[in-house]
Amino acid sequence: MLQTFFQKLKTAINDEGLRKRILFVFFILILFRVGAVIPVPGVDVAALETFLSGNQFFGLLNIFSGGGLSNLSIVMLGLGPYITGSIIMQLVTVMSPKLKEMYHEQGEAGRKKFTQYSRLLTPPLAIMQGYGLLTLLERSNVLSYASFFDKSLDVIVVTAGAVLLMWLGEVISEKGIGNGVSILIFAGIVASLPTTISRLIATFNPSQIPLYIGFLFLAVLIVGGVVYITEAERPIPITYAKQIRGNKIYGGVSTYLPLRVNQAGVIPIIFALSILLFPQMVVNFVANINNAVIQTISSIILAILQNVWIYGILYFILVFLFTYFYTAITFDPDNISKNLQRSGAFIPGVRPGSHTSEYIGKTLNRITLFGAMFLGIIAVLPIIMQGITGITSLAIGGTALLIVVSVVLDLVKKVDAQVAMREY
Repeated sequence: MLQTFFQKLKTAINDEGLRKRILFVFFILILFRVGAVIPVPGVDVAALETFLSGNQFFGLLNIFSGGGLSNLSIVMLGLGPYITGSIIMQLVTVMSPKLKEMYHEQGEAGRKKFTQYSRLLTPPLAIMQGYGLLTLLERSNVLSYASFFDKSLDVIVVTAGAVLLMWLGEVISEKGIGNGVSILIFAGIVASLPTTISRLIATFNPSQIPLYIGFLFLAVLIVGGVVYITEAERPIPITYAKQIRGNKIYGGVSTYLPLRVNQAGVIPIIFALSILLFPQMVVNFVANINNAVIQTISSIILAILQNVWIYGILYFILVFLFTYFYTAITFDPDNISKNLQRSGAFIPGVRPGSHTSEYIGKTLNRITLFGAMFLGIIAVLPIIMQGITGITSLAIGGTALLIVVSVVLDLVKKVDAQVAMREY
């Protein structure tokens, strides 16, 4: 197996076209990292570190900005506006039959239009997010502006940074290899590893060596479990009916319809975090208002949301529910049933039409139960591990782990496909 890996690696390096694609991705990532270290004017570094420490909402934003938020760089918004635009479009698809038809039934042309709408939503969302974020940072004394013009200039700069990252992600997808948006997020997560390792070394205690060994063993098991569940699927057998055209017989072959256990990916965790952490941001935003009633309500809400047990339970429940919700809006059993019927395919022992749709829906609901449980456990793992060990650096799980595993698996498949194509 190891010999096969090295043979494919050698083929990938020796192939000029594939080598150019990989080098192009590295070049774009260098540009991205350069942008992530160029700060906007007027940043108080000490106040910024105090503000970001222990703030989970901005920790999530920092993941999608590739570490750009921790420096208040020109790309501090990251891919957040583009991802938000995509999520909004997917939610609107549920309410709009026209958009649903465009996405599911118009093929590649319909999906291109759908993506274009997501792109058009990105600049206005970036302006709103940029203005809100800079205003919050200004009120927290992290930033200072002499005039509204200076603030407007920063809003324009960070909006341009968000649009630039969206374009770089699409360029990677087109001329590089893999999904560009995922690779940029992956690069930001990986870029934060040296800082995490240095913190772990700084807080190293020789008396806790068994704890570190246990954590390493557990981390390997968790990563292996994430890879297994991410790749797991439930195959539904499909048979194509025989068709006679002239003197030839077509069809009669058997294949399967793969239903992934983790159909929703990392999106439910993002939804749940947004629902949980958005109230915290609003409360922090209004906490400075000189009103006794508002300050009392704010302190009560913060006390509830900052309780580790309450936060963990709510987090798990929301991830579980959003997994079902997102799977329902992105996977349409009725549409699958129609497509199978049009192509002369059927599930053995199940009638075409509504019976097929019902069968696929029931099967999907059963396997989504395991997927939802898996996502919920992975989401709260960092909270559990930090609570057990008491060391903030010893935490594995959550959004970052799922993104890293998904991107690595996708890249391996894409490179493997390119190598196989060139071998043949």
